[in-house]
Formats: sequence, structure tokens, C-alpha cells
Amino acid sequence: MRNNMEKVDACIFCQIVAGELPATFVYEGENVLAFENINPKAPVHVLIIPRTHITSMNEVTTAQDELVGRMFHAAREVAVIKGVDQTGYQLLIRTGRDGRQEVGHMHLHVTGGKELAENAG
Repeated sequence: MRNNMEKVDACIFCQIVAGELPATFVYEGENVLAFENINPKAPVHVLIIPRTHITSMNEVTTAQDELVGRMFHAAREVAVIKGVDQTGYQLLIRTGRDGRQEVGHMHLHVTGGKELAENAG
């Protein structure tokens, strides 16, 4: 198992964290993981997730401020790793049905590699 943090069996991202499903990892931190999106909307499309299951931004508490901050620091690292730190990139967190959140595990989209339309994630 990749980590010993909370896992929700039905959650595809928790299964990736647990090493039960394959993913192409771009960045691994103590509390966050970043991996290639299997359905990319841009030449660079990486998802950053907390290793602990948090369903959406609506569940984030002030106790998780550091974790959310680490997700954004990981985004900067991903941009450097993927070579879009100088040309630019977009960050997006979708929340809920109307926000078009497709997986019930909070995640941050990092997209880049071309000039992007709004909300390219």
C-alpha cells in the first residue's frame, strides 16, 4: 500500500493512493500525490489529490489548511517538472455536480502546454 492514510474503497483516487490501480505519477509528497489525467484536456493535464479522502472543497476545514496549501505547492512543482512554469498553466478545483466534479475525491487540475481557454480542466 502506498500509504497508511484513510481509504474509501469505492473511490478510484483512494485506490490509486493505495496502489490498487495504476497511475503515471508526476510528483509524490507525504500528504499529496500528482498523476497524469487519463482523459487530458491539454498537453499537460495532471491531477493533484490529498492522500486522505476528502470528498470535495465543501468538506475542507481550517484543520486542513496546510494540506490544501501543500496541494498548491505541489502544483508549482508539477509545473516545473512538466516544463510549463515559464509559459504558464491553469489551476482548477471543481466542486459538486454543477461544478462538474467527476470524481468524489477533491482534486486540483494542473493544465498547460498550450494557450488555454477558461476552465480547461
